[in-house]
Amino acid sequence: MLKDNLAVVEKNIADACKRAGRSRSDVTLVAVSKTKPNEMIGEVYALGVRDFGENYPQELKAKHDTLPSDIRWHMIGHLQRNKVKYLIERVCMIHSVDTEELAETISEQAVKHHLVMPVLAEVNMAEEDTKFGIRPQDAEDFVRRISVLPGIAVRGLMTIAPYVENPEDNRVHFRNLKNLSIDIGRKNIDNVAMCELSMGMTNDYMVAVEEGATLVRVGTGIFGARDYSAAI
Repeated sequence: MLKDNLAVVEKNIADACKRAGRSRSDVTLVAVSKTKPNEMIGEVYALGVRDFGENYPQELKAKHDTLPSDIRWHMIGHLQRNKVKYLIERVCMIHSVDTEELAETISEQAVKHHLVMPVLAEVNMAEEDTKFGIRPQDAEDFVRRISVLPGIAVRGLMTIAPYVENPEDNRVHFRNLKNLSIDIGRKNIDNVAMCELSMGMTNDYMVAVEEGATLVRVGTGIFGARDYSAAI
């Protein structure tokens, strides 16, 4: 099942890249493995996937410490400041930086461990009350403020689009995030490189790729429905 699911996702990404005139190598598939057992992750790993996304810091820690060391772990869920210590030496990127206080904690931990953590600013493009993230109009100022922190490298933007029946309904949000990243990139802010756009999930990743996503977060499309009772 996983092999077939992954093949479908890979073909969809390749087709979306072709429609947009992009190279397949421009897009990284992040397999969202939250609540999934190591055995399933291992099966997807054996098929060549190396980037995995997790929502829960303690679950990520447990998986990191028991699965192959060349896996690139991405923190994609809402992150509490007191959980940063579990992640700082285990993830290749934190996608969900949405407050200055969180950025300061990441900075402190990164400096403590003598590393630089790539981060993305999470933007609530649809301005949904139920979603985390900064408002689009606040994004540039937010990026400027966190970019001066030691131990942090601002690499781009991330958004979680609304759940919609028709993926086309989210095209506007993805397009607007891309445009926002271009606008910020043109300001040539020190320690800011708008080179990554983390957007698109199982329901709408093809549209996101067409609109410029460099990281797509696909869980259900690869692993099937999640078992939240397994979350740590």
